[in-house]
Amino acid sequence: MTDNTILVVRTDVMSGGIPMSEEIEELSRVGAEVIEGNCLTEDDIIKVAGEARVLLVVFSRITRRVMEALPRCQAIVRYGIGYDTVDLAAATDNGILVVNVPDFCFEEVSNHAIALLLACAKKFIFMDRGVKAGRWEECKAAQAPMGSIWGQTLGLIGCGNIGRRVARKAQCFDLRVIGADPFVDKSLTEECGITLVSLEALLQESDYVSVHTFLNADTRHLLGEKEFKQMKSSAYIINTARGSVIDEPALIKALLEKQIAGAGLDVFEQEPVDPDNPLLKMDNVIALPHSASFSDASFRRLARSVGQEAARVVSGKWPRNVVNSGVKPKIDLVRE
Repeated sequence: MTDNTILVVRTDVMSGGIPMSEEIEELSRVGAEVIEGNCLTEDDIIKVAGEARVLLVVFSRITRRVMEALPRCQAIVRYGIGYDTVDLAAATDNGILVVNVPDFCFEEVSNHAIALLLACAKKFIFMDRGVKAGRWEECKAAQAPMGSIWGQTLGLIGCGNIGRRVARKAQCFDLRVIGADPFVDKSLTEECGITLVSLEALLQESDYVSVHTFLNADTRHLLGEKEFKQMKSSAYIINTARGSVIDEPALIKALLEKQIAGAGLDVFEQEPVDPDNPLLKMDNVIALPHSASFSDASFRRLARSVGQEAARVVSGKWPRNVVNSGVKPKIDLVRE
């Protein structure tokens, strides 16, 4: 291996899901060698990435132990917006930059959330399966209760770039949009037609609750048994963010006890989801394989952005999107 070795770390879940050609094209311009690993454990990563200067990470967990075993590693570049799989404090302690792609997949995820809202509201999946199975009358009988969508209330937990795009699109369906986000600039939400309220008020008022917040220590299990009891019995919850924002056993209980009407889930606490997970057995739950961000175009753009950020580090330059901006890097990087 050379000093310019770049490692692409992938889990088996995403194998083949992200094209390598875009990254290789960007990194070849700076003379970097790219190695693709199928790293499922800490030891796998340490073995393959021992000489790497930059790690490119999809879902692999990059822990303190891993980072301390990689003396040459200068940066970890994550495919996507979230970086909850990387120990941020450990990276900072070890002089490793953590880089994300914060402008990735805004349109795809917001479209996905709207699609899940419509599918839940109109019971599309249940109806489709029933009609194909010859249960026409059963499906007709199951139409009620069914909300009108227009004139109802959508509550957004998290009003960042994706949440605000969801708000704009929801208004095309004449949905009233409210949001809960203690960090967003009020002027940004007003511009998108979002009325900011407390989380409690949002849960009480919303006919659809859509989750668009980061996963961190403060948001883990943000929605649990207490919160589901505050929701309308006719309400649906939609999650295209991170599975662990929702306390899954509490959600299962809320659905079984009919505290809420149903759920549209693109993410789960455990991924791949356990085939025995009760959520997969419920007719009022739509379950998807963490696919909200995907389109051919978005993933090509993501791969190129990751390659460009890694190439900047290899070239001795400060990346555009450093999460732990206060880190002291192992070598001086030029800020442009």
